[in-house]
Amino acid sequence: MSRHGAAHGGLTDPGASAVAVKGWFGANKWLLARRLAQLTFVAVFLSGPLFGLWIAKGTLASSLTLGVLPLTDPLLVLQSLAAGHVMAGSALLGGAIVLVVYGVIGGRIYCSWVCPVNVVTDFAAWLRPRLGMDKGLMLRRSTRYWLLGGILAASAATGTIAWEFVNPVTMLHRGLVTGGVLTLGSAVLVTAAVFLFDLGIAARGWCTHLCPVGAFYGLLGGVSVLRVSAVRRAACDDCMDCFTVCPERQVIAPALRGAAKGVGPVILSRDCTNCGRCIDVCSKAVFRFDTRFHNAPSDSESTGTNVGAGVPPAKVA
Repeated sequence: MSRHGAAHGGLTDPGASAVAVKGWFGANKWLLARRLAQLTFVAVFLSGPLFGLWIAKGTLASSLTLGVLPLTDPLLVLQSLAAGHVMAGSALLGGAIVLVVYGVIGGRIYCSWVCPVNVVTDFAAWLRPRLGMDKGLMLRRSTRYWLLGGILAASAATGTIAWEFVNPVTMLHRGLVTGGVLTLGSAVLVTAAVFLFDLGIAARGWCTHLCPVGAFYGLLGGVSVLRVSAVRRAACDDCMDCFTVCPERQVIAPALRGAAKGVGPVILSRDCTNCGRCIDVCSKAVFRFDTRFHNAPSDSESTGTNVGAGVPPAKVA
């Protein structure tokens, strides 16, 4: 970590400088928005069993919203087709709707804005440096793509929707919605296992390296329109806070450091989850949400002019 990084709080306090500049809310607004979105998705499904207000029936895997709008996880559709099942037209329509939506807003936005397990893995990632733990087991990111292929092969071989038997997201969501003792107990155990794996074995191990659902939505998001852009990258002071908080930190460098190579500022990697944490913790307002179409290096970059001119340098302890 650079000297600036140490001044900004280091690994255990990334974003301290952003809090000083933007205030606590400004330095956490996208994180708070994500938590609100995740809570809202759970509340929508719980409103029926708890209060008799059936906004959505089902789970994140397959649901009917307001009695008319079918929504189906496209990965569940693929598993079902691989297993040789004939799906209802409404289920196929629901899968197509979800494909289009995530194709526009970014496939892995599902991981950071919808998936309830993300709260658990984010907590483990937050806790590790505070406990003085190292990165642990190093896993290959390609593992999740092998697992994705494996669950489709397993569905074809067994004639079942194989992944849904062990999917932590489905189990947790089903446990919360149905409230059955055995179902909820199984969901708690699986969720605890994911937390302990991320905390004690591999940093960001589940979401970044293993989860086949994230792998699928990453493939879907490879052409998505909504992106994070390092639009003011010349103002970067190398504090490293964005790298510290990013769950897929390898996606940042090409956009942030690519000006000299004529690479645009938009993060185009399919691994990006559009979580917005880099936007939150950057005291220099380097990042923002944008579209993939605004990816030409700026005139000031092409002429070598510092677009961050006038931005005061970071204070060094």
